[in-house]
Amino acid sequence: MGNIHLKKVIYAGIIALAATLFVHNSEAKAAKDVTEHTSKEIYLQSLDVPDRIARFVFNAGLEFEYPEAVRGIYVTGPSAGGAKMAELTELVESTELNAMVIDVKEDHGNISFEPPEDSPYADIAEPYIDDPRKMLEELEKKGIYPIARVVVFKDSLLAEERPDLSFTKNGEVWKNSRNEAFVNPFKQEVWEYNLEIAKMAAEIGFQEIQFDYVRFPEGFENRDEELDYGEGEYAESKDNNIKKRVSAVTDFVEFARKDLSDYDVDVSVDIFGYAATIEESPGIGQNFSQISDNVDVISSMIYPSHWGPYFGIDKPDTEPYRIIDEYAQVENQILGELEDAPVSRPWLQDFEAPWLYSGSTFQYGKAEVEDQIRALQDNGIEEYLLWNATNNYTENVDYTP
Repeated sequence: MGNIHLKKVIYAGIIALAATLFVHNSEAKAAKDVTEHTSKEIYLQSLDVPDRIARFVFNAGLEFEYPEAVRGIYVTGPSAGGAKMAELTELVESTELNAMVIDVKEDHGNISFEPPEDSPYADIAEPYIDDPRKMLEELEKKGIYPIARVVVFKDSLLAEERPDLSFTKNGEVWKNSRNEAFVNPFKQEVWEYNLEIAKMAAEIGFQEIQFDYVRFPEGFENRDEELDYGEGEYAESKDNNIKKRVSAVTDFVEFARKDLSDYDVDVSVDIFGYAATIEESPGIGQNFSQISDNVDVISSMIYPSHWGPYFGIDKPDTEPYRIIDEYAQVENQILGELEDAPVSRPWLQDFEAPWLYSGSTFQYGKAEVEDQIRALQDNGIEEYLLWNATNNYTENVDYTP
């Protein structure tokens, strides 16, 4: 893997030309260089804003209608760029599903398509998707709503290339038990690096940017004193380490939404479900209310298998309706207290969890998937996403039970 020239990302930032009323010729040329990953020209449209000052918003030139209620599936880069895509497209077209969350920047740090050779992201490309614009044009024809998944702070590629943007121990990049490295949410350079990828996705035509792994590593409160890392501008804060982490994560989300405001996209964030049940997560830096205040859509990951004994339920994995119902009541109360609450669109489980069992694994099929959906509906939550890491979804599910 070649060098990742992060400093070039600053150059890429001039694609925010749509934010200004006048663009110098040199800037226009630079923006064109950055956006050559699509053969489509840039469209600018004038919009009315509250202060009545006309501004220009980037429009990728595709027409997608936001569904009455988004009901989507997760799609990996290899699936989106391979034969599997036809099967998944047929699933969505033939059912009440209507959306796909497609990996643009995946868990290891790669992007799923090939940008121009002079792009600072060329070295991290795994070009599973040969022509992302063509893919989106096909989804446009079929009325399938496209959401770009961008994994933010879990990024082994960037961490290994730039240890100064990561967490180190004894001079080596620290990795968790799954051999995964994270980059540092305190570093605004990391924010900008990910935002330029999000802008590429918006330029291609994705209608929403979904940020995942918007957090510090799990259990960070138990290792923050043993790891070496910089706190950037947060070093001067008098807050304790927990509050600093919450501030960094929340500030990133606010920064991302503002930085994407010149693009005609919604911003969503994936968040641990348990974050809604506590004031704030001590290690990972997620505060449910604060993040929700800065997004258009909040997607809590509430897979029954990922809860320990909670809400008085000993084995949540075996009681999908009950655990989702209990969670939804908590979330509704919190979002109801916000002045401008985002859309709730939780992630649901369409997979088994054999790691929970020493004997037979509790099976997830039609009934279990429908139970989760029904629990949301019974609490007035109509939108949801289904997760299966291999994109093998249960057959014959009623997606509006």
